[in-house]
Amino acid sequence: MKKLTVLVLSFIFVLTLSACGGEDLDIGIVLPTNDEPRWVQDEERFEDLLADTDYSVEILFSDGSTSTERENVETLISQGIDVLIITAQDGGAAGAAVEMAKEEGITVIAYDRLITDTDAVDYYVTFDSISVGEAQAQYLVDQAGDTTGNPLYLYAGGSFDNNAFLFFEGAWNVLQPKIDDGTFEVVNSSEAGELSDIADLTREQKGDIMGQIDTEWDFNTAITLAESDLTGATTDQKGEVFILAPNDGTARSIADTFEDDEEVTSYHITGQDAETESIQYIIDGQQSMTVFKDVRILVEDAYTMAVDILEGNQVNTTGTYDNGEIDVPSKQTDVITVTQGNVKEKIFDSGYYDIADFDNTDSLD
Repeated sequence: MKKLTVLVLSFIFVLTLSACGGEDLDIGIVLPTNDEPRWVQDEERFEDLLADTDYSVEILFSDGSTSTERENVETLISQGIDVLIITAQDGGAAGAAVEMAKEEGITVIAYDRLITDTDAVDYYVTFDSISVGEAQAQYLVDQAGDTTGNPLYLYAGGSFDNNAFLFFEGAWNVLQPKIDDGTFEVVNSSEAGELSDIADLTREQKGDIMGQIDTEWDFNTAITLAESDLTGATTDQKGEVFILAPNDGTARSIADTFEDDEEVTSYHITGQDAETESIQYIIDGQQSMTVFKDVRILVEDAYTMAVDILEGNQVNTTGTYDNGEIDVPSKQTDVITVTQGNVKEKIFDSGYYDIADFDNTDSLD
């Protein structure tokens, strides 16, 4: 048995060397987890784009752990990468990992999540995160129309993710005037109620609100929060409700929880990422909208930036983001609101997903 084990391990080692050709890697990619459909999508899009490339690339997942993330970066450094593309598990904690890469002369591209409080980030490729929150909130405002006193349930992404603050900032930009004028009544955040007359919140004030509604980007946490909120809500805080959910995974969990409450007659709920499960929910009327962030474009932007770096070309950027230490040059991608009314055009006709993989599509426009 020991001889067999040695032979198997030796075979794996030979395969590894063959795959790398005995040469250094060009690009290392670190994604946060393969337990969420969003990041599996990104992996698949990277693999599709890189299939015919001449550059050597390795993609590693951090399993939702900052320590694993650091180990992944160390592994890629040891393999001689020139460019690191990384989606931080925790924007602040990732600073130490990218600083190691920077010390080795590696160019660091923060992918979709900004890495904060360090000067070891060279570029940031992202969707316009503030516009994501604004699109989510605008959908809710449009559905409320001229009515007043509409019950509004707020939920935020994980406070360890700087994007969550940007999403919430965008949502607050649109919702705050409508909370202040009585269009919406916030049910599940006393902090939001107390700050409803303030248009421009400080980061600390955003954190105070988000601390009460933080899903941690976790489905079970979202369910627990929603159940608690509904238990504490009065009958007149139910009926037709409006729900700011930060992404598709939490949206489905929260929607299922609200649907199970007999006093909730209907709900309008937001999302983002256009995950396959949520596209089906939108088709079936179980989720109201999603903010479509075309990962194909984001992946292509990151890859193009990496190739420009490797070939010594000028890197094209469209703006900067303040990460608390420096203004990071960034490349932004626009987002699209997808509802049942335009899902065929935006998702299927664009070739992002195959309509044949979904049910109940005959009635779509």
